[in-house]
Amino acid sequence: MNDELRAAIVQDDATGRVLMLGWMDEEALSLTRSTGTVHFFSRSRQQLWQKGETSGNFLHVVEVILDCDGDAVLVRASADGPTCHDGSTSCFTPWLWRKILQREKQNAEGSYVASSLSRGTAFLARKVGEEAVETAVASLAESDERFVSEAADLWFHLLMLLRSRGVDPSDIEDELRRREK
Repeated sequence: MNDELRAAIVQDDATGRVLMLGWMDEEALSLTRSTGTVHFFSRSRQQLWQKGETSGNFLHVVEVILDCDGDAVLVRASADGPTCHDGSTSCFTPWLWRKILQREKQNAEGSYVASSLSRGTAFLARKVGEEAVETAVASLAESDERFVSEAADLWFHLLMLLRSRGVDPSDIEDELRRREK
């Protein structure tokens, strides 16, 4: 085991979003600086690897910063595509989005997620409309428990609609941040 590993946090240069955490030894850090693409040391495989070498989703270095003790690294980078192996923009993706991606990938018979996604965007748009009305009604005339239940249905179906359109929830977050100004 390499005793000189540093935690390396990769942050999207444009949005500030944390994309992933990896581990760097001196060689990975040196390669990251010299090549302009992020390299890590795999603790499980005990070898160097370049982020994107299999997926094509490379991380291009904007800046490498060591913390005050030199035992952690912050890499500001731009990504060629999703950073996480599951297709998410970030490895720190909310549980529900990760679950939707997982169910879609498994495409198991009887999976509501898989069958709904296969029915397409129009189906999911109608579901979002239905759930929005049910949520609005519950907010005005029903218990908090019922309102939370309907809001959960709306949230879930909106995420499914995003997936059917190929839009990552981080794109919505980015839009809201742009509006904050």
